Amino acid sequence: MALLQENTLFFSLLFLLCMAISVSSHNRPYSPPDVPRLTDLFPHVAVDQGFSKFFGAQNVRLLNNGSYANLALDKSSGSGLVSRSKYHYGFFSAAIKLPAGLSSGVVVAFYLSNADAFPHSHDEIDIELLGHDKRNDWVLQTNIYSNGSVSTGREEKFYFWFDPTQEHHYYSIIWNSHHIVFFVDNIPVREFPSSGVFSSTYPSKPMSVYATIWDGSQWATHGGKYPVNYKYAPFVVSLAETEMVGCVSNPRQQPLSSCSNQSTSSGSDPVEGQDFAALSQQQITAMQWARSKLMFYSYCKDTSRFKVMPPECK
Repeated sequence: MALLQENTLFFSLLFLLCMAISVSSHNRPYSPPDVPRLTDLFPHVAVDQGFSKFFGAQNVRLLNNGSYANLALDKSSGSGLVSRSKYHYGFFSAAIKLPAGLSSGVVVAFYLSNADAFPHSHDEIDIELLGHDKRNDWVLQTNIYSNGSVSTGREEKFYFWFDPTQEHHYYSIIWNSHHIVFFVDNIPVREFPSSGVFSSTYPSKPMSVYATIWDGSQWATHGGKYPVNYKYAPFVVSLAETEMVGCVSNPRQQPLSSCSNQSTSSGSDPVEGQDFAALSQQQITAMQWARSKLMFYSYCKDTSRFKVMPPECK
């Protein structure tokens, strides 16, 4: 009888351990494919040189002589940075370490937007990192708006294959006349072409680069089911190794003819370079891996949300 009880206890504990691993760690079973490291091609920009404080200045802390920053969310405010320049196309990246612990309702965003200049017809390219409840991991959400089309969000959501709270990981965007590509640790997870049915919803105006942390209790975690619990505040995100290379827009001239491309020591050109006009076969294979293994939501499959699907979904 004692042996039976011990076996029962052992298997019960083993079952609970397996359940905990399967629920809390969507990322554990997967090893990512090899891809070119685009983040090695471009120079890092010190945070204090490339950005200014956007909001919540008291919660922005510059570190290591301004080369990187911590952004905090507490009960008083979130915080954010905005690039000192506006860009029309380019490569934009940051190494980000997310807050550990319970973070439901917390949103960390690295994105491009021109809502300040075009409040009724703005463009936006979003990487949003959505906090988790007790049972689920952080989630990556990508989204694209064009000409104020905020009523038609083009969200896609992914789990990670790593724990984004343990160390810094790269989150990157290519935006040029050919396509928009979202990357995580140089793995492409989504491509949005500029041609065909995508052309009418393709961002076309110069944008600033933003990095923010804020309270998204109304929607971020399970549609707002789990709001921010400020008992666990402050929530601190670390931002490092920022990269912004592309056409710097001159607001005193016409947007499409006013940008001068920045040169890089590697000779890589994310705006006009042929290496950035299309994904390589290696990158396509990696993107297919990410989308088949880790994507769990796409607006193009949400028939309950759209009675008529956006044209690019057909």
